[in-house]
Order: sequence, then C-alpha cells, then structure tokens
Amino acid sequence: MTKPAAKTTDAPLPSREQVLEYIQSSPGRVGKRELARAFRLNAEQKVELRELLRGLEDDGSLSRGHGRQFRRSGRLPTVAVLEIVDVDVDGEMTAKPATWTEKDPPPRIYVVPDRRSRAALVRGDRVLARLAQAPAGGYEARVIRRLHAGPVRTLGIFELVGGRGRLLPVDRRAKEEFEVTDAMGAEPGELVWAEVDQSKPLGLRHARIVERCGPVRGPRSISLITIQDHDIPARFPDAALAAAAAAGPAPLGNREDLRQVPLVTIDGEDARDFDDAVWAEPDADPDNRGGWHLLVAIADVSWYVRPGSPLDREAFLRGNSVYFPDRVVPMLPEDISNGWCSLVPGEDRPCLAAHLWLDADGRLRRHRFVRGLMRSAARLTYGQVQAATEGRTDETTDTLADGVIAPLYAAYRAMAGAREKRGVLELDVPERRVVIDPAAGGIDRVQFRERLDSHKLIEEFMICANVAAAEALEKAKRPCMYRVHDRPPDDKLQALRDFLDTLGISLPRGQVMRPGDLNRILAKAAGRPEARLVNEVVLRSQSQAVYSPSNIGHFGLALRRYCHFTSPIRRYADLMVHRALIEAFGLGEGGADPAGVDMGKAGEHVSATERRAAAAERDALDRFTAAYLADKVGAEFPARINGVTRFGLFVTLNEIGADGLIPISTLPDDYYEHDEKGHRLVGRRGRLEFRLGDAVEVRLLDANPITGGIIFALAGMPESTRRRPAPVRRGAGRAPGRKRRG
Repeated sequence: MTKPAAKTTDAPLPSREQVLEYIQSSPGRVGKRELARAFRLNAEQKVELRELLRGLEDDGSLSRGHGRQFRRSGRLPTVAVLEIVDVDVDGEMTAKPATWTEKDPPPRIYVVPDRRSRAALVRGDRVLARLAQAPAGGYEARVIRRLHAGPVRTLGIFELVGGRGRLLPVDRRAKEEFEVTDAMGAEPGELVWAEVDQSKPLGLRHARIVERCGPVRGPRSISLITIQDHDIPARFPDAALAAAAAAGPAPLGNREDLRQVPLVTIDGEDARDFDDAVWAEPDADPDNRGGWHLLVAIADVSWYVRPGSPLDREAFLRGNSVYFPDRVVPMLPEDISNGWCSLVPGEDRPCLAAHLWLDADGRLRRHRFVRGLMRSAARLTYGQVQAATEGRTDETTDTLADGVIAPLYAAYRAMAGAREKRGVLELDVPERRVVIDPAAGGIDRVQFRERLDSHKLIEEFMICANVAAAEALEKAKRPCMYRVHDRPPDDKLQALRDFLDTLGISLPRGQVMRPGDLNRILAKAAGRPEARLVNEVVLRSQSQAVYSPSNIGHFGLALRRYCHFTSPIRRYADLMVHRALIEAFGLGEGGADPAGVDMGKAGEHVSATERRAAAAERDALDRFTAAYLADKVGAEFPARINGVTRFGLFVTLNEIGADGLIPISTLPDDYYEHDEKGHRLVGRRGRLEFRLGDAVEVRLLDANPITGGIIFALAGMPESTRRRPAPVRRGAGRAPGRKRRG
C-alpha cells in the first residue's frame, strides 16, 4: 500500500482513515512524532492530532505497542516476538504474540516450517519472526531467530531411568522428555510441575521440579492432566486477581429493592455456582386469570466486570468456566464467582432480574427487566425441593413449602404444558456423576444423576427468562448474542435412518424435520432394551448449538428466538446479554452497546471455548471413571454395544455408563467383516454377529486413568450375539489385522 503524500504546513489535519492507513502501511515504528512529521503538522495541529489518536484508542481502532508506537487494533506488525503455543503430531506449529493487550483473542499465527523452526522449536519457545497475513485468514510467520526465553512450566510424571530423574510430559503433543536436575524429593510415579530450561544442551534438556502434585492416579492429578491437555487457562493474571479482591458490596441506588421477596436458589448438592434465584406467585391481574408472575434473579456480574477491564479481558479469554468432579476452573476469580456474585442466603446481593408474566397455559405474555438488590431466602437442593413437594419437608423447607415451593411447582406445571404443545425434543440421556470421598480423597463411586421434576422446574424458568431476554433486545432493536441450534444435517439424518432400520423403526423422509418427528421415534423405542442407545444416537445426529448474532432459532427447544441470560458468572455470552440489556433499558453502569463489538468474531470465540470446556469435562469424566475401575481388573459387567468399527466394538457399562473398547483381536476365533451401514461385525466362517445395541457381558482387562482408556473382553457368549445365516452384503469392509486361527 502506498503511503499518503507529505502535507504542506497549511494542509488540514489528516482524517481518521488517513491516519489508520498510514500506520497500517508503515513497516517501521509509528508514533505521534512520525505522524506529525509525515503530515507536516504545526504545533497547534499536533495538539489536535493527540486528541484524534486518543479517540482512535478509545473506540478500539488503535492500540499502543511498546513505547509510544501505535498499531491498528487486531493487526500485528510486520516483525514481532512470538511464543510457540502448539506443535501438533505432524510437527505443524502455531504461535501467539508474546505480548497482547487487546480485548479480542489474538489472531491465529501459522509458523512456516524451515530449518530453524522445524528442527529446534518446542512449545513455550520465543522467536523473532516476520509476519504476513495468510490468504485463508490469520498470519504466516517466518522465523528470523530464536530468542532466549525464561523457564517454561510443564506438567509431567517423574520417573527414574537408569538411576537418573526423568520428566515425562503428560501433554500428548510433547515431543521430548527432560532430565531432572532437582527432584524436590519427588517419588517415581508422582505428578509434578517443573520449570524447563530453555537452553539447548547436548542430549536432553534440563528441568527442575517446583511443585509436587501427588500420585499420578489421584483425583487431583487427573484434573491437572486434563487441564494441561486441553490448554485450559488456570491461573489468573495479577491485575485480574487484584481487581476481584478490591470488589465490594453494590449500593441500592436506583435498583429495585427485592430484599423482601423470598427468592430461593435451587441447585445440585455438588453445585459450585449459586447465581440464579426464582420466585412465583399467581398473577393478580383480572385479565390474566390462572396466570403467573415469575421472578428470575441473576447475579449482577456486569456491576463488577466492566468492559475492557482486566477481569473482562480474562473472562473473555476463558469464555466459560470448566467443571471437573473435584474442582472448577472458573471464568472469574473466586472473590467474584464465590463471593460478591454468589447469592448467599441472608446477604444482600446485586442482581439483574426478569419479571415474567405467563398465562394459564404457561405461555409468556410480557416481561420487564430490572436491576435489583436481593436477599436469598434459602439455598435449596433439587432433592430437598422434590421431597418438600411430596410432603417430606425438613427444617429449611418446612416454612417454605406452601408459600414458596408450591407456587413454583404450580407455575412449572403450566410451563410444562406449553413445552409439550411446542414440541420440544425430549431426549433422555442420563448424566454420569463422579462422587469424591472428601475424607479419603479418592473416588467413592460413579453413578447416574437422578432426574427430578425439580430439575425440570429450574430448566423451564431459565428457558423462559432466556426467551424474554432475546425478545427484549429485539424489541429494543439491539444486537443480541443468540444461542442458535440448526436442524440436523442431512448426512447425520441418513446415518440415523440406517441405524433405526436395524431396529425396525422408520424415520420419515422427504419432509422438513421437526423435533416432534424425533420424539415419535423416541416414544417407539421407550421400554425397549435399546432405548438408551436410541436416545444417544438421536443426540449424536443433532447439529452443534453455537453462539451467533444471526438468529436461526433453536431447533431442539422449538423456539424462534433464544439467548443465554441466566449464568453470566460462568458464560461470557450471558455477560454480553446482560450488558446489552443494561444499555438498552438505561439500567445504570456496566452496560455496553453490542454494536461496538465484532459480534460474529465474539460468537465464534465463545463457541470455541465452550467446545474446549465440554471436551475437557468429557475427558476428565472418562479419566475419573477409569481410575475408579483401575482396581477392578478381571471383574465382569453387563454392557451394551454403542459403536461398531473395523477394529472392534465400543461398549457402555449399564450401571455406571463407562465407555470402553473390545478389540477385534479378542473376539471369538474368526475373520470379522464390518457391515458399516448395518452397524455390525459378522464372522466370515461362523456367521457370529455383533450389532449396535446388542447386550453383552464384558470382563475388564485394563483401565488407564492417564488416558481414560478402558479395554474389555467378552465374558462368555450372551444370547444377544447370535449366529446369522444371512450372508454379508457385497462391498462390506473387512476388519484389518484379524489373525486367522486354527
């Protein structure tokens, strides 16, 4: 790009666009001095230039780099210091800027491989690199030279090899081991944090253990391995911690005083966040006979987390909280998440509340959002509330049963009727729960969570508030970060049809799929041994729900508009909705106009962090389950086949939901052919068949808590694995590597 021509001394001040163009096109440093010289500004114009630059910084168009130099926000200079953040299994490297002060996440940087980068660089290394924008987006970096960097922390397992300490990184992408120079008294098999010396000695690089985390098979170690494996940010910057520590009570001011309303929180026994409270009463409006007035109060996170603050930048980077059986990696520091934004009974807390009015059929008639000050009347669990409505009250619920809990359930019954008429997709997929023994510190048990009406009550209240928030922002003509869920894609629907055909259940073709169509499939499967598997396969057929400023509706909930409003303490998308509501309705400080944010980019980011968190939580659950089973090798369990592949059968244990593999090499002697469309393995000679959904008895061969892998073998020959006389269809795939025996 050509630089603008130099200005004469009587030329007008350059425009915003001219300043931005000059900074972007300049290969070197650009500060106020360089701009004044380039545009030949006089002393008076230099003062105006300073104000112009300040405005560009305030609206996010410019950001300040080292010293007094400027750069266009979101764009990188042509030469920069980078940190290598990932080296995948193929050796491809990505990097990030060594310093980044923008609110948005840094752009993706691909390191172009050459002799310097491919041979020497590992995660944590710093390099000086030349940058160019990549055709497909992001940047390409060519390494100029590697820079000496300070020690990098890594998580690994301490072992002894030939009498010398060795650190084995738990990150599966790591390419090297390290020689331990200071073991800090660690025992072989311990999980440890170590600082790796970035110098390049002959042989293995050196590491010094700085923290011992305990046995690698312990619960604490399992979570740490998962956090490291998924690059979950687990340490808050000092600035964010200081801001959280400095927080204090919010004043009543212009807030609506809700402290006399007996709002209650209802959560699981093991819940870590208490940021939503509910209340209901019959609507006194004579024009709405049989209707209900609900109040859904949500902790006012926006009061404490202001746009552009250190807390806000860190919350956006994390995107959401991540939950493990033994801990939570929060989106915000504990002083906020478990302090001023925790709706503790009997203490004043600021909130953003939705007044919701329903008709007698449970349909939302109108709503109003207010900023309030509340005082929770009680912290209740789902089990407590369910027992109270069944007449089994305790000391806490005895005084709340009639005046608080009964109206909540009555309103819920009306909402449940509206949900049924709307045709919501009603999946029944039990959720696994790992229970940690607090005394012993080990895993007490793995079980399915009980599904109660009290769970559904809270879900319906939250869904109603979320719908109201989306409607309110639309009515105010403000951008909204929607929670969207598209219809199932055609290829997944076809795979679902193929699976259902094996069970004698048909799925309609050639019509627009609706949740009700899938509900009819689930109803046909109900009561059959394969019911749970059918629910899981229908779930797998769904599109991924994401955050987006473009509204396409929510297929699963059968809603035309929907957003997330009810948990800003753990989801950044909800915080964005809170700020938009505050700005739209003039509710005080802490609001933000979404029009000033790249909503598409923000939606992609928080959707990605949500997927990362979900993957980490699944992996942790698998690892905890493997740890629970590790001392049960040789035990037998009833299970069901939930996947059929060319290399074996995936099974799920009936009692605890653990997933594992039966390798094809352990099946009864034969050569097995894979019928992909029929979801089955069939023995070529003996015609023994294993189908998706078949019940089997399995014996545990191995359970590895580090990887989460569980290996089974068949235990006997159950009736469900029958010999099939019908030949396998032509073109069926063969299972590779199967040994011929006998």
